[in-house]
Amino acid sequence: MVEKHKGHIANTPSTINVLSHNCWGLKYLAKWRRERLTAIGRSLATTVPTPEIVGLQECWTQEDYLSIRKQTRHILPHGKFYFSGIFGGGLAILSKWPIVESNMVRYPLNGRPTAFFRGDWFVGKGVACASIRLGPGRQNIVEVFNTHLHAPYEREPDDSYMCHRTAQAWEIARLMRGAVERGHLVIGLGDFNMVPLSLAHQLITTHALVQDAWRVLHPESSLGASSQPAEKARDRDIPSASYNLQENGATCDSILNTWRWGKQQQKALFRGEEIAINPLASDPRAKRLDYIFFGNGSSTSSDLAPWRVQSAKVGMTDRHPDLNCSLSDHFSVEATITRFPESQTSGSGCLPNRRSTHEQTNDTALQSLTNASLHPTLYTSYNPSPTSSLLPPPLPHTPSPPTSLIHSSYPSTARLPSETYAEILSLISAYKDREYRQRRLRLSHFLGSVVISTICFIGIWWSNHAGVSFTLVFVSTLSFGAGVIDGLIGGLFVGSELRALREFEWEIENAKAMSQEHEISAGVGERVGAPDLHQNHVYHETRDEDIMGPGEGEEKLEIEKELWEKVRGSEEYGGKENVRKGRIDMA
Repeated sequence: MVEKHKGHIANTPSTINVLSHNCWGLKYLAKWRRERLTAIGRSLATTVPTPEIVGLQECWTQEDYLSIRKQTRHILPHGKFYFSGIFGGGLAILSKWPIVESNMVRYPLNGRPTAFFRGDWFVGKGVACASIRLGPGRQNIVEVFNTHLHAPYEREPDDSYMCHRTAQAWEIARLMRGAVERGHLVIGLGDFNMVPLSLAHQLITTHALVQDAWRVLHPESSLGASSQPAEKARDRDIPSASYNLQENGATCDSILNTWRWGKQQQKALFRGEEIAINPLASDPRAKRLDYIFFGNGSSTSSDLAPWRVQSAKVGMTDRHPDLNCSLSDHFSVEATITRFPESQTSGSGCLPNRRSTHEQTNDTALQSLTNASLHPTLYTSYNPSPTSSLLPPPLPHTPSPPTSLIHSSYPSTARLPSETYAEILSLISAYKDREYRQRRLRLSHFLGSVVISTICFIGIWWSNHAGVSFTLVFVSTLSFGAGVIDGLIGGLFVGSELRALREFEWEIENAKAMSQEHEISAGVGERVGAPDLHQNHVYHETRDEDIMGPGEGEEKLEIEKELWEKVRGSEEYGGKENVRKGRIDMA
């Protein structure tokens, strides 16, 4: 059995090259769609290193998908085009290895049908899931999750779709977490329409037990465009276009992308004029919206080394050879993850994890809760290898991670601080209030249209003039038709949306309650002499009298116990308050 298991390891890859790209393949709307997606297929076939797992977004038509498949079949012989919604979800996964299982999971919250000019609801956005077999062993499965979250059409915090996008991030985080708990390597990729350390980003990196490959290697990379509040708060100079690509991982709104130029520049380019952009010019709007996440599952054998991120880069920056335009309105993001036998890494020195302060703080707090097995993840240095003549050599001031081995670990019960969950609940509550108002208005419009239509028919009955009768029929028809549509939206769609919101709300309330339980138990444990996991598991016996004085320690502990019981009886735990509110069925 041992020899067979070692054979399984020998037959599996030690390196996986992953690529994600939003192709901007909107049928009838995207300019030069066929030409650009054909060029994207050629670029995939010649990209270095050769991509082995690819996630495509906004690849809407079978024609474009088959064109890309034809050009990449020699390196990516397996693929799946996903069908969803009225017009299709635009998602596809290509792989060097066989896809053994696949399904499309629709998001319960996904835009509004009234915003037909935006299309998110009609395309049925969701998660394209694929199980890819890397080798014969039971653990040699990688679960891939490709997605395209709802677009931010408005600026935060006034973005009315922020609640939908957060719910979608929670949904894909749950799917990825399940795969991690099944013991499989997890790769999540796509256009997430979020900036680093945003609410959606925090949900994914914490709840899904995965890490942002780019931020692992570039922990000081930007938190959005220079004009966004989170990045403004860092008080840094506006980065250059080159720095944005090499350090910040900006895949969208770069000045190097011709589809983000002004109309006058685009018209000049389309006339055949040569327009050169200095890579060292300031690039204030560029941001990272495309991501590759990865996570290690629990391993049943010490012979299976954990996967580690080795390198990451922004790709597909070349222009079309004939049209001289960018291949898409997004650049691609590419990452290489690898694993080595434990014997090659056991003697390596470990440095503190160079991740963001947010992630380090969360891990420190969360490790005190679990004594389950933790699975290390290794990171190595990022060596830029630009694929486009637009990119100059790395800038002298560009920081890069050390080449030393850096380990990290995940607790099996990771969660965010309760304040973050409270923020999400506040977001849900505000959006629910909006939808209740919308439902009242739409149903009122329907009832009003019935009244208007009835009055028009009465007028037709008494009218002796054909012209007047025709006008009344016309008004009645338009009024009643619009009212019926609004009534259906208010009664059916908004009702469905509110039920999905209630489900999302309950899940977040439950997560918040568990987070509060952890915070309270951690606070009580430290005072009564529990092992301090923050100090290398050294036992510290601290008496309350040493801190507060005689008698005060017991009183403080009683208060904390009373607070504990209140939390356990709160609505998040389904206690008496929940019964009174009718939120759960105790039977």
